[in-house]
Amino acid sequence: MPRAFLVVMDSVGVGGAPDAGEFFNGDVPDTGANTLAHIARACAEGRAEEGRSGPLRLPNLDALGLGAALILASGAQGPGLGAAPQGLWGVLEETSPGKDTPSGHWELAGVPVPWNWRYFPDRVPAFPPELSAQIAAVAGTGGVLGDCHASGTEIIARLGAGHMRTGWPICYTSADSVVQIAAHEETFGLRRLLDLCAAIAPEVHAMKVGRVIARPFVGDAERGFTRTANRHDYAIAPPAPTLCDWVQDAGRRVQAVGKIGDIFSMCGIDEVRKGTDATLMNHWHDLMREAPDGSLTFANFVEFDSHHGHRRDISGYACALERFDAGLGRILAVRRPGDLVLLTADHGNDPTWPGTDHTRERVPVLGAGAGRRSVGLRAFADVAASVAAHLDVPAAGPGRSFL
Repeated sequence: MPRAFLVVMDSVGVGGAPDAGEFFNGDVPDTGANTLAHIARACAEGRAEEGRSGPLRLPNLDALGLGAALILASGAQGPGLGAAPQGLWGVLEETSPGKDTPSGHWELAGVPVPWNWRYFPDRVPAFPPELSAQIAAVAGTGGVLGDCHASGTEIIARLGAGHMRTGWPICYTSADSVVQIAAHEETFGLRRLLDLCAAIAPEVHAMKVGRVIARPFVGDAERGFTRTANRHDYAIAPPAPTLCDWVQDAGRRVQAVGKIGDIFSMCGIDEVRKGTDATLMNHWHDLMREAPDGSLTFANFVEFDSHHGHRRDISGYACALERFDAGLGRILAVRRPGDLVLLTADHGNDPTWPGTDHTRERVPVLGAGAGRRSVGLRAFADVAASVAAHLDVPAAGPGRSFL
């Protein structure tokens, strides 16, 4: 019985979204943003030399069709990405009215978002006073710190010492539909932070805000503060059964790698394996050996986005891509006959772009185990329909299989 491995390279966009002008980083529209092309150009021009050197090297992704997908999506050439495709390749376009994580993942799983998310204004305070008061009340503190748009690493550097002194949680948001709460794992307590986020999540979800994210950190003012791997997302549940539910309802097993369980509120998920992206690559490799016949493994590699895209770190993003590509070579070497491996993304996050937020882009879809061919320009939801067809399970939703 065939198996499927669906892997989201978080934020690896390829430009070309026709509605990019309707999405912004600050006052700058996303028109012309192109995560992959701009990274490849920076590498070729010697502008991404920290921790690596020279042109962008992605032999495994490019052999599947990454460079060809970039040209199809946006007409842009990616220096170093010129291989003749040896796998299934194409480009996906999103219909959901957002460039956030839940929208992209849900639509890839067959369920476009049917509502407009609520976003918080880029001002201080950013949150409605009743929400900040509720967070403080549940935390048992006299108030909250932050209450603004911010980078997660910047705000804990700026407010971490004050948080340790007062005990008040650090609350912030971004251009995403999200409430993020940062607290020190030791002085505030990890369990207390997770309980706080879980308690306010229903109220936040009722506002059509997509996620509450717990952002624990450690350290002190002298040595600096560092976020830990114990992040937890409390996401609003998808509005309809997704690919994960379809597979589970058919009596098959669904393994989640990374933050997939959080994004889907554990709906249709049997098992979760978490960790850094390096650890997740090992989990994926293990599941290539261990995943049962007929199962779906659904993975998200987030550090492209969280560690490099938002921080506008071109060299770091290029390094992450090259590390992922090397790991992919190890994965493909142990793929069994009948296995389908599909790689895609959920949005862009161009590290050369103004601002700190996601960019509205088309994304690649690359496949091993489905022949050597182009599938052209397709919808995000077609991924779910294709995986369901490969696994021979009933599908719902608007997607159409490209297999």
